[in-house]
Amino acid sequence: MPRENIRMPSSSAGVMSFYDEEKSVVRLKPTHVVILCVIVAVFVILLNLGVF
Repeated sequence: MPRENIRMPSSSAGVMSFYDEEKSVVRLKPTHVVILCVIVAVFVILLNLGVF
């Protein structure tokens, strides 16, 4: 029968930080990504229709 009052030692004394930021050279806004996806989708549809 396992004991229920066993405590494991906390790593880093309970202090955690998530400040590892990466600086990216390319910055895209969400609207630019959506517009690019729409353009690619329309291009693929036109290719399937045989326009190009």
